[in-house]
Amino acid sequence: MKSTLSRETKEIMKIISNDRVRTNLLKNPEQKILAFLVQHVPSWISSNMLTALGLFGSIMVFSGFILAINNHKNYLLLSVLGFIIGWFGDSLDGRIAYFRNKPRKLYGFILDITIDWIGIIIIGCGYIIYSDGIWALLGYGFVVMYGWEMIIALMRYKITGRYSIDSGKLGPTEARIIISAILVAEVLQPGSIHYSALFVSIILFFVNVIDTRKLLYIADSMDMKEARKKTKGEDA
Repeated sequence: MKSTLSRETKEIMKIISNDRVRTNLLKNPEQKILAFLVQHVPSWISSNMLTALGLFGSIMVFSGFILAINNHKNYLLLSVLGFIIGWFGDSLDGRIAYFRNKPRKLYGFILDITIDWIGIIIIGCGYIIYSDGIWALLGYGFVVMYGWEMIIALMRYKITGRYSIDSGKLGPTEARIIISAILVAEVLQPGSIHYSALFVSIILFFVNVIDTRKLLYIADSMDMKEARKKTKGEDA
């Protein structure tokens, strides 16, 4: 089927994604949505403001957990809204800078990772406080698994020169959707969040192990290639 995207939209999609490699399942529709949004964000809204909005989304997720402890479980839907707001701010902060031709690549890279890490700690703390007994350990596990994934992304960037925030077909957007679905399920069936969180944590563990092994293989191949070059240079 012939693409119905205009040349302008295709060009915008290229501009806003030129600093990273995306492989996630929802890559194409997400990029189309972002290409639309960057054209309609008011000029007075800066990248830093969008970054702050993303962090505010994480605080909303935390608040939803806290309010749901002694109140109705429906407050967890506030957390779902927080994930939506977090996606909006986190996805657009860097994209809007590239669209406006005002990128601060290194500054943005450091700020993005720092705020993402703070945000995931806030969300993890919300789950830990919400949960009872041994189930609270899953909150720690989730933070550790996500932190491990961030380290993998940085190591991948160091080794390959390609920055990717995705693990195969799963990226931050898919993670937000999955966790939001888990929260909705918790509203409908209280207590289900613990088993869902356990399942997700196990999946994250194996995904991280697979990604780490892939990087070790690439790094070993590069080291061997470098060693062969060094040996040839000494022989010459």
